[in-house]
Amino acid sequence: MSPRPRTAVVTGASSGIGAATARRLAEAGFHVVLTARRADRLAALAEELAAAGHSAEVRALDVTDRAAVDAFAAALDSCHVLVNNAGGALGADPVATADPAEWRTMYEVNVLGVLHVTQALLPALTASGDGTIVVMSSTAGLGTYEGGGGYVAAKHGAHVIAETLRLELNGQPVRVVEIAPGMVRTEEFALTRFRGDSDRAAAVYAGVDEPLTADDVADTVAWAVTRPAHVNVDLLVLRPRAQASNSKVHRRQ
Repeated sequence: MSPRPRTAVVTGASSGIGAATARRLAEAGFHVVLTARRADRLAALAEELAAAGHSAEVRALDVTDRAAVDAFAAALDSCHVLVNNAGGALGADPVATADPAEWRTMYEVNVLGVLHVTQALLPALTASGDGTIVVMSSTAGLGTYEGGGGYVAAKHGAHVIAETLRLELNGQPVRVVEIAPGMVRTEEFALTRFRGDSDRAAAVYAGVDEPLTADDVADTVAWAVTRPAHVNVDLLVLRPRAQASNSKVHRRQ
């Protein structure tokens, strides 16, 4: 009998970086547990992976619902890798006029969502004897920019969770990896941020030669989690060549 594949849980796997990461981990031989709120998209992805000969299952999940997260964790047989990818940005207003409801939503998903799933799966990750927690933060979690206050605050929170966990789990068989992408062009991130305004979403990437893609980030995640067990990639910042910082991006004239 062939050995049972290691299990990787990916949150926010219905699109973008999450879906791309699920594909890459499946290709790397993991049994991938696809989680997100949109079960129909997860089902389509699972069918795609199965058709390619990969192992995947679908578990619809809202990471902000603690009872649902606990039930999800209790139903899992094992977990070797957790990719905390669910997140997102809303709005780009200055602090003076920002909508507190949007800030609250971003904090619930980007910070408390990471906390809920990590707490629920930590016993299984530890019991695996070789667990890895990936926190998908952002360069926004390392430096601020105008109009980004709410998202920056939330991603700083995710960054701090990763840093603190690494200290608290020292000596345990669990690695904590933080991936901090910069400008990534996906089908939904900017569109969601601007509430479906396609013109504002397109302006984010206007004139930028080759922003990162979801596949670029997924490739980085797969590389980090497949390093030898004693190697911890503490923090990996990933930007396109055209982006020098959160506020300096080269654009064609």
